[in-house]
Amino acid sequence: MIISNRLVMAYESKKPYIAMILVQSIYAGMALLSKASISSGMNPSIFVVYRQAFATLALAPIAYYFERKGVAQLSYTLIWKIFFSSLIGITICLNLYYHALKHTSATFAAASTNLIPAITFIMALMLRIERMYIKELHGWAKLIGSIVSVSGALVFAFVKGPSLIYMTSYAQGGGSSVISTTNHASSKGEFIKGPLTILCANILWSCWGIIQAPIMKDYPAKLSLVTLQCFFSLLQSIVAAIAMERNISSWKLGWDFNLLSMAYCGVIVTALTYWLQLWSIEKKGPVFTAMFTPLGLIITAAVSTFLWKETLYTGSVCGAVLLAGGLYCVLWGKSKELDAIIIEIKPEDEGTTLESIKTQE
Repeated sequence: MIISNRLVMAYESKKPYIAMILVQSIYAGMALLSKASISSGMNPSIFVVYRQAFATLALAPIAYYFERKGVAQLSYTLIWKIFFSSLIGITICLNLYYHALKHTSATFAAASTNLIPAITFIMALMLRIERMYIKELHGWAKLIGSIVSVSGALVFAFVKGPSLIYMTSYAQGGGSSVISTTNHASSKGEFIKGPLTILCANILWSCWGIIQAPIMKDYPAKLSLVTLQCFFSLLQSIVAAIAMERNISSWKLGWDFNLLSMAYCGVIVTALTYWLQLWSIEKKGPVFTAMFTPLGLIITAAVSTFLWKETLYTGSVCGAVLLAGGLYCVLWGKSKELDAIIIEIKPEDEGTTLESIKTQE
């Protein structure tokens, strides 16, 4: 009985770790499946439409069930705020992301997500939402970590160096590779398109993250908010896709790999990972969940290398190490900053309480 209780307690303590490993595995699957679908000829704009349709259909009943009572009223101003945040952070961002997959690899797409905390910090610093504590170590850690992350992304994208021998010999084997389309594009000098487009997508995603804070103050129902944004993004994506692709045959879906990819991205990525991350943040905090981000890159790189025969270069490995190191530096700085703020607030609260007690006496 005691042993079984200990096993249950051990399992409960490991739940957040299991959840975040699952989340990063799902994100890695998104990069891999999306790359395969886009490389096989799927129109990126149409891919976004169907992804958002699946996401809206998956989230709507869940949001209605959990938040049907006590949801804040939607004003016209709030609706427009949600509409434009969907346009910037979801519709345009996803279209840029999937168009970039034509010109880059799934590994780089996964690596680029490590840039988001650094980009968000730099933008928040420029907008004076964040403060730079020059006299504190954690302030310099955030700044240096941001610079290292951006440097790592540039190294990953533009510095190849010698290829790893084992991976090269494997890549020279028979069989077609989805990644060959990326290598072919790179040989024509188009290798800059992918990284720059994904960088723009990450900047827009960081903007979206910053915008969410004031919107959630007016509309705190998180599930309903995400559902509304997915719905608005669906409408916007339909307009954009019709403008770019008017061939009806491109819109047809079959029981094939493309349908699996879109359903996976819409239902599993948008709905399931949202719940898992929210639960993990509640249990362990946002820094804990962000620390697992490099795991998605490792999984994507491993699968791309061994399954799709993507050549792995020394420059890419060094860039990935810089990306991960910069990310952890930013997260460490943010964690220490929060600890310092809590320490500063506690004595003030205690002093205020004592003063109020004395006043009452």
